[in-house]
Amino acid sequence: MLNLNSTIDLDFKQFLRWWKRELDFLVPDKLKDLVTDQQGYLIVSLDNNQLKITYQNKEESELLATVDRDESGLAQFKTLREKDERLIKAKVILRLSSQYAIQKELSLPSVAKENLLQVVSYELDRYTPFKPEQVYFTVKRLNDSNELGQIRVMLILTTRAILDGLFDDCSAMGLSPQLAYLDDPTLDINRIDDHFNLLPEPLRQKTPKITHIINSTLIMLTGLLLVAVIATPIWLESKTIDALQLKTNALEKDAKKVKALQKEIDASIDETRQLLAEKSAAPPMIEMLNTLSSLINDDTWLSYVQYSDGHLQIQGESPTASTLIAILEASELFTHVRFASPVTQDAINKIERFQITVDVTPKGAHQ
Repeated sequence: MLNLNSTIDLDFKQFLRWWKRELDFLVPDKLKDLVTDQQGYLIVSLDNNQLKITYQNKEESELLATVDRDESGLAQFKTLREKDERLIKAKVILRLSSQYAIQKELSLPSVAKENLLQVVSYELDRYTPFKPEQVYFTVKRLNDSNELGQIRVMLILTTRAILDGLFDDCSAMGLSPQLAYLDDPTLDINRIDDHFNLLPEPLRQKTPKITHIINSTLIMLTGLLLVAVIATPIWLESKTIDALQLKTNALEKDAKKVKALQKEIDASIDETRQLLAEKSAAPPMIEMLNTLSSLINDDTWLSYVQYSDGHLQIQGESPTASTLIAILEASELFTHVRFASPVTQDAINKIERFQITVDVTPKGAHQ
C-alpha cells in the first residue's frame, strides 16, 4: 500500500553521477578517446595464490593472464603490460569473489541514514565477527523498509589483510586501482559507484584535474546540445503561437468592449433588482414603529430598538413583561416572538426588565 506520509530522500550526488553517465553515453567514443587516457577496464581477481587478470572494453572480455602472487609472476605481467598500450590506458579494478568478501542486509533506525558509515562502524562487531580496524567496508542504501521508522542497507566488507595484499600485488605490477568491489553478475561494471567501492580513498588512483575538467566540459556541452535539440522546436512553435495571438488580440478588442458594456448593463440590472427586492422585503420603519406603539400598553416603555435583516430586537421595562409575547404575536407584522434573555425584576419597584426578539414579516407575505 502506498504510504503518502513517507519522506522522499534525494541523494544529490548519486543523481549527478547518474546524470553524468547518461550524458557520457551520448558522447561519441572517438571523441571520448581523444580527451581521456582511460580506455576499457583491467580487472584483477584473486584466486588463492594466483591473480586472474582480464581486460574488458565495452562488451568484449579477454583473459590476459593468470600469474602467481610472487615476485616472478608479478614481474611477468608488468612486462606484458608495458608492451600493450591499451592496458596502460585501462582503468584498474579489483574484483573480489564471495570467498574474500561478504555482504549482509541490515535493518537500521531511519535516523541512521544521515551518517550510515559511522553508525555501522560503531556496531560492526555486533553485525560481523570483525572490528572496524580489521576490515574495509561500505554501506549501500536499499529501498525503504516496510517497517515504520526503519531503513534497509547492504553492508559489504573484506578484511584489510586481503585487500592490502591485493593492492600491494597491483603496485608491484605497476597498477594503480581505482575501485574494489564484490563480484555480482547483475552489477554493470560501468555503473559501479562509491556505494560499492571497498577501496579506501587514500589507496585510490587520483584522476588528473585536467581530465576532470575536459570530461565535465564535454558532458556540459552535450547536455546543452541536448537541451537545444529539445527546446528549439518548442521555441519555434512558441513564436508562431505568439504571432497568431497578436492577430487574435487585434480582432478581440471590439469583442471585449462589447462584453464589458454588456457586463455593466447586467450589473446595473442586478443591482436594481436587488434594491427592489430589499425594499419589498423590508417593512416601512414608520409602519413598524406605529405597530409597536399601538400594541404596547402605556405602562410599558422601550429603552432600545434595533432592526436588522428581518429581525427586530427591543429592550425595556414593563409590570407584566410575559404578556408582551401574546400581544406582539397578535400582529400580522410580527412572528416568532421570543425572549432573547431571561426576564429580571427590580427588587424595589417590581418592574420587569425584558429583551425580546421578533421576526418582521411585511403584510401579505404569509398569505
